[in-house]
Amino acid sequence: MEASGDTRLLPDKKGQVFFANKQKPINSIAIEQRVAIIACGALAHEIMQLIRLNDFHHIQLFCLPANLHNRPKQIVPALREKLTELQNLGYQKIVIGYGDCGTGGGLDKFIAEHGLTRIDGAHCYAFFSGLQQFDEMMEQEIGTFFLTDYMAKFFDSLIIKGLGIDKHPELKKIYFANYKKLTYLAQTNDVGLQQKAKDAAIFLGLDYQFVQTDYGLLADFIEREAS
Repeated sequence: MEASGDTRLLPDKKGQVFFANKQKPINSIAIEQRVAIIACGALAHEIMQLIRLNDFHHIQLFCLPANLHNRPKQIVPALREKLTELQNLGYQKIVIGYGDCGTGGGLDKFIAEHGLTRIDGAHCYAFFSGLQQFDEMMEQEIGTFFLTDYMAKFFDSLIIKGLGIDKHPELKKIYFANYKKLTYLAQTNDVGLQQKAKDAAIFLGLDYQFVQTDYGLLADFIEREAS
């Protein structure tokens, strides 16, 4: 499914984003009839777009902070806390909008423990590009640094500031010594984001590749779990 315009929706201060259809607002649907998705905040825009495009007005999205990826050991505890909260509120169908995301199998253990489902793939790069396609890209160049729309837009805060490169420029060579190429996996056709990705490649001293993925396996996941 192809992504449309870049009208971003981000989580509110409580980390919750929800869709309200004009004809059938979410609050008019009983909690036990809703589908709750607990997802990474970096996927908020893409999931919201899929909800709107498919008119899935019974889906409610709850986002955890995107910067948990810098502390992957905290992802499962945060998911456990949110799951308990939603179950106590009466949600009966709850799905997980995460890949393994550096949890070393901890996420899958948590999912099996609670009988949940998640998106296929180890991370967003894999499920946006497709599992086989991602493996092929890694075979072509194992030293590839990937960006998504979210990462391209927030490259400065996530990478330059997040990794401390702004204060310690010498860290750039340390962190990216083994990388040769930057591949931008684009969910939208946004010229501004494409330029940001090119600028990121120049800043890191890497070759640049653009790949239009649209929503990839994320679209299949949302459509499947909506039923």
